[in-house]
Amino acid sequence: MKQRCDWVTEDPLYIKYHDLEWGVPVHDDQTLFEFLILEGAQAGLSWITILRKRTYYREAFDYFDPDIVAEYGDDKIEALCHNEGIIRNRLKINSAVTNAQAFLKIQEQFGSFDHFLWSYVDYSPIHNHWESIREVPAKTELSTLLSKDLKKRGLKFVGPTICYSFMQAVGLINDHTIDCYRYGELNKPY
Repeated sequence: MKQRCDWVTEDPLYIKYHDLEWGVPVHDDQTLFEFLILEGAQAGLSWITILRKRTYYREAFDYFDPDIVAEYGDDKIEALCHNEGIIRNRLKINSAVTNAQAFLKIQEQFGSFDHFLWSYVDYSPIHNHWESIREVPAKTELSTLLSKDLKKRGLKFVGPTICYSFMQAVGLINDHTIDCYRYGELNKPY
C-alpha cells in the first residue's frame, strides 16, 4: 500500500486529489483560476466539501472561464446564490466575479497569470522537507507577500493562509511529507 500524507483520508476524492493533483505544477491559466476560486470558496470549510462540489462549481461557473465569469451580472449572481450544488455565500460568489476581472488585468499586464504567479518562486517549485504534517505551516512570508499583491490588485478571499493553500495545490510548493510516495515523484528538477 502506498504511503500518503497524513491528511489524506480514505475518501476516494481525497486520495485522487492527493495522488494526481496536489503539488503538481500547474501552468494553465484557466486551471489556476479554478483553484483560485475554489480555494476562496473553501475559506472556513473543509477541502473535502469543495472537492465534493467541484463538478457543480465547474458547471455553475462556466468551467472557470475568467472571461465569462468577469461578465456575470446581478441575475447570474442571484442564480448562483440559489444553486444548491455550490457554497451559496454571496460574498464568495461576488468575489469570484471581482477576482475574474482582476485576473484578466493580471493576464493583460504580465502576458499570463501563470507568468505572474510563478515569478514568486523564480519559476521553479519550492520543495520542502517535512517529516510530519504538523510541521507544515498554514502561511509563510511568501504567501503573505502574494496575498498583499493580489489584494492590492483587487482580489478577494486571498489571505495569506488561502494563498499558501493555493500555492500548495498548484505546485508552487511541494509540501508532501518525505514519507509520502508523491514527495519523491514531485521532488525532481523542474
